Amino acid sequence: MAAPLRPTVPRAPSPHLPAACWSPRTLTTVAVGLVFFGVVAFAIDLPIAAWCKTGGVPKELLRFFNFSEICGHSMGAATLLLTALVLDSGLAFPALGWPAIRWPTRQPTLAQERMARMIGATACGGLVVDLVKLCVSRGRPRAIDLISHTSVLTTFGLVPASGRPADAHSFPSGHAAVAFGLCAALAWRYPRGRWLFFGFAASAALQRVATSAHFPSDICFGAALGLAGAALFLADTRLAPDPRPAPPSDT
Repeated sequence: MAAPLRPTVPRAPSPHLPAACWSPRTLTTVAVGLVFFGVVAFAIDLPIAAWCKTGGVPKELLRFFNFSEICGHSMGAATLLLTALVLDSGLAFPALGWPAIRWPTRQPTLAQERMARMIGATACGGLVVDLVKLCVSRGRPRAIDLISHTSVLTTFGLVPASGRPADAHSFPSGHAAVAFGLCAALAWRYPRGRWLFFGFAASAALQRVATSAHFPSDICFGAALGLAGAALFLADTRLAPDPRPAPPSDT
């Protein structure tokens, strides 16, 4: 005789919770770690820069790095933020009047505050980098004779023979600062994709080394400034992802 069928008991739907975004403390801790790695990277700056300058990076890998560079360019970052603004109904263009422009918490609506925080997080590190470059000059690997330098310290205070002002502003990397600031902003709003954003930011930073635009230490310090600036604007994690309701039951 066949065993009697047991009645099926519908399962209760599991709560559909949004992924946790990185906290400002986490961003600050990673920034401090990047400063440490930046100091350590001074020891390998010259050999890595010389290897990249001689075409050591595989072409396919360099192609991917070049694709990711959009994340570190100011226009590219602005385009990605504009895309998020258009597609995300929880975001709205910030008010530019007074006192709304003073700080994100002064924005009239929550959607405008979110967008203001994301813009500030993306741009803050890059602006700090620009200030540092006014005080610190360092020749870019592509513009100096790396073989003639026996110490990484001699790359500072150097005016390249090219005469182009940009070639004397290698330290720190503005692209790395913007890329990691944008990464933190997108991860704050869309935490499920945080590791994807991190991967693109890291690729954008490595592109600067692979193309002889920066030394490894430059991107470490630039990324640290980008994350530190983002931590300042993304302090309120309650505003980040919208709470998502539990999926409806099949019964």
